[in-house]
Amino acid sequence: METTQGSSASSASSVHQKVHVIFRSIEDAWSLSGLGPNRWYLLTIAVLAGGNDPELSNQLYLYLIAKPEFSTPAQRQALVRELREALIKCVSLVGVCKPLEAIMAINAQERPEDKDPTPVATREGWQCDVANLERGMSWMSKIYTGDANSTIALFDDHRDFAWISQNITYGLYLSDRQVLDDLGTEIIVLAAIMIQNLPKETRWHIRGIRRLGVSIDDVKVVWNAVHIYAQFLGIKLNRVPTVEEVESEV
Repeated sequence: METTQGSSASSASSVHQKVHVIFRSIEDAWSLSGLGPNRWYLLTIAVLAGGNDPELSNQLYLYLIAKPEFSTPAQRQALVRELREALIKCVSLVGVCKPLEAIMAINAQERPEDKDPTPVATREGWQCDVANLERGMSWMSKIYTGDANSTIALFDDHRDFAWISQNITYGLYLSDRQVLDDLGTEIIVLAAIMIQNLPKETRWHIRGIRRLGVSIDDVKVVWNAVHIYAQFLGIKLNRVPTVEEVESEV
């Protein structure tokens, strides 16, 4: 799927229409769930960041700012803070390069009056200290509950990965609640991992979102949305488990 500057005008127009149809279908399905009206675009930005075309993030931004709830500069600034935080969390899940492509694509579409007037790094002043570790492990325990220790133990032979998981992935990134809440964060995590066709971590986070109290039917809405995007992007998801296959572990 080509949406880069090298695309022809007619091709770009066609993709634009198809993308908007996909966004609307996901949004409509989401509206029938208990997942909250706006978290669908957190899933979407995570899928785009973890998929093969992060530049499509500009289409998501344009789709959203056409809505009446994002009609003022202040509302659009708040929206970008959410999208940016989702992409920052994706750095720990998919690497830095594709989230960078996504935020640059969004930035290119922002009007001057919509720019944050006081841009400050959300995590400025962060310390890798005991408090950070405690925040990370507290959030990890909500997702993994009784499986947290056994999951960390998988890296006993490679302790660097255990340290990164506890202090950076969960401590620095995922436990930060300055912008997004628990459910929004876990939707991002599940979507960004699942779109990469990763079986083990997808299983862990299908289980994790259920442990946050999300119903099995609503988790299926998340699962289906990722599959719809994957088909659209030409990505195979042939290794990830179904929601039903994980349910016995919840």
